[in-house]
Amino acid sequence: MGRIVVTEFVSLDGVIEDPGGAEGFKYGGWSFEIPRGDEGDKFKLDEAFNSEALLLGRVTYDGFADAWPEREGEFADKFNNMPKYVVGSKADAGRWNNTTVVEGDPVEATRRLREQTDGDIVIHGSAQLAQALLDHDLVDELRLMVYPVVLGDGKRLFGPTGDKKTLRLVDSRAVGDGVLILRYEPA
Repeated sequence: MGRIVVTEFVSLDGVIEDPGGAEGFKYGGWSFEIPRGDEGDKFKLDEAFNSEALLLGRVTYDGFADAWPEREGEFADKFNNMPKYVVGSKADAGRWNNTTVVEGDPVEATRRLREQTDGDIVIHGSAQLAQALLDHDLVDELRLMVYPVVLGDGKRLFGPTGDKKTLRLVDSRAVGDGVLILRYEPA
């Protein structure tokens, strides 16, 4: 059985919107303004190489499909060749190789995918999907790379939830110029 892992770049005030600068957000690219250092880069590389598949919302998928197929290198090769699942009936699986559009309810589809996959199924960005899976207790690990910046505006990772969610910190470390890597599991 697979594990659902949500990984996010997040500001101190909880914003996850457009850390890479491709979505037109007024502070787009904010994560590139603060170096995460060699240790932070290694964390992201290890995360990619330990992933069996990507699970993405349509908006994040579209951004990734615009960027990754043209890139080269070991990280890009891993991203481009691993299985990708995208929720959202308007997604175009033909934009990025090894992509399957997941039909129906995203929560139920994730349950099925989790049962059919061994290893980590990693969700990058995809705020709406991540929130739904957190609310339905389907997230096995939450990885936050917290940047020392307050944006004051933008899409946030955590919105209203159906119930309180208690998490247990399993690892924390500072990397680069004050970026925190926090790993949580359900308590």
